[in-house]
Amino acid sequence: MDLSGLKLYERLSVAKEKLAPVQSDYRIVFEADLDHPASVLIPDPNWMASALHGGILPPVQVYHDLEHDEEGRITNGHILHDTPPIGALSEEQAIEYLIQKDIPAQVWKVKSSNAIKMVICRKGQLPSTREWRNAWKIQQENPL
Repeated sequence: MDLSGLKLYERLSVAKEKLAPVQSDYRIVFEADLDHPASVLIPDPNWMASALHGGILPPVQVYHDLEHDEEGRITNGHILHDTPPIGALSEEQAIEYLIQKDIPAQVWKVKSSNAIKMVICRKGQLPSTREWRNAWKIQQENPL
């Protein structure tokens, strides 16, 4: 399935129609602001199918190269559509891509810090209910 001639949103739409969704067991828990509860990023099953298939997503660097005007609108969005798509990713590579795409850079781009700001875990390692969800924090001391 060659979709390279289509715009990104068209490639994603075709992929949603043609590819079976892939539910990842990975979850990314992160704290962009240590004064607020932790956030949990759950990969979308249709996005994950696109990442694993290949030929649909642009390189993650394209998202970093987007420019915004003073009102916050993207001024060079064409690069999302014009940049050739990347090949198939493994599930772990797709999680790394998603981290760099959707989590604020100050969380994942830190060279050194006294605080743990992000954890990649499995679904079963999180509480099974969302009760007390607004009180979740990442444990800072080493559990070992």
